[in-house]
Amino acid sequence: MKVVIAGAGAVGSFLAQDLSSNGHDILVIDKNPGAVERLRADEKITGIIGDACEVDVLQQADLAAADVVIAATGDDEDNLVISLLSKQEFAVPRVIARVNHPKNHWLFNDSWGVDVAVSTPHLLSALVEEAVSIGSIVHLLEFEDGQTRLVEVTLSESSPAAKQTIDSLSLPRGVAVVAVVREGRVVIPRGDTQLTEGDEVVLLVTDETEEKVRSLLVVT
Repeated sequence: MKVVIAGAGAVGSFLAQDLSSNGHDILVIDKNPGAVERLRADEKITGIIGDACEVDVLQQADLAAADVVIAATGDDEDNLVISLLSKQEFAVPRVIARVNHPKNHWLFNDSWGVDVAVSTPHLLSALVEEAVSIGSIVHLLEFEDGQTRLVEVTLSESSPAAKQTIDSLSLPRGVAVVAVVREGRVVIPRGDTQLTEGDEVVLLVTDETEEKVRSLLVVT
């Protein structure tokens, strides 16, 4: 998979090295020559010195051939411009954008070409909630302008889902159980997987289905 990363700071550099180690074809764009050269030291990572907000630089990176673009700079305005150009000018299938300031999160949607917006403050907040919340729905990640989201529920002793199989819950169409974390181990969910108190159930839900999921998993 070809992945183009705009931004070779701490976040972009880590992503480049991590994804490269997993066998992906990585190209990094940054205006800082030193940052690009450091990544080029890894023979599996290529780099371009330039401004990823400029169309000619993106053409040089052959963005039209990219499977994924990650706008990972430290500037939200730049990340929005990069996302929009990636989607509209080069029809990149998957555009992921870093949100640096939480107040700007609402801008990162499909109008700007963003498929997935990742906000570190929101993720940290969700992880705190996940650590302390039992018997409630915690939002982990949003997709499709917030209409689809990844959520987590830690089942309480009195949860309606405790001691039931996933099939017996009759979850609404469009809801998917992604994983069940039990005593620190990930259980791949199947229809006959029986849920129990303390299970952390990770699901993909939509605006229309979240309340139904709440009624099936959470004590009201």
